[in-house]
Amino acid sequence: MRIITGQYKGRHFDVPRSFKARPTTDFAKENIFNVLNAYIDFEGTTALDLFSGTGSISLELLSRGCSTVVSVEADRDHHAFIKQCLSKLATDRCMAIRGDVFRFVKSCRQQFDFIFADPPYALKELSSIPDLIFSRNLLKPDGIFVFEHGKDNDFSSHPCFVEHRSYGSVNFSLFRSVVES
Repeated sequence: MRIITGQYKGRHFDVPRSFKARPTTDFAKENIFNVLNAYIDFEGTTALDLFSGTGSISLELLSRGCSTVVSVEADRDHHAFIKQCLSKLATDRCMAIRGDVFRFVKSCRQQFDFIFADPPYALKELSSIPDLIFSRNLLKPDGIFVFEHGKDNDFSSHPCFVEHRSYGSVNFSLFRSVVES
């Protein structure tokens, strides 16, 4: 796993082979971040990484200048790996939380400029996640939510949906919080 660009560009982290997590491929990660550059300037933003897995997205967000990243991962070994990677970067801008994403979202009182969620594609609650993010008001006005999912999901009818991108078997739906006038 590598960091694509920014302050920590080129840093590599060896993900243990025993991990169940499916890290977003470098190809898909690089392409979705290229798309996101048109939507958001990461410098100084607050970000939330749900279902963090290996922490690849959290590390990329830190490298791109996010002031704060909250990384939520339930698996003990994956969480420990994320903390290990953060210690290698010697940064205190990321809070790695070990816990259930749904419990975290329901109790979270903070708003974020950017949210990324990469749940297991077979998760039975997968299709409810965009509604949960918006009903809990987790995005700041004009914030961006990126949802990674399998090819069988279609979120184009969601009122906050912006666009869909596909890179091989990796699909991303982008959402933007509605700015009230």
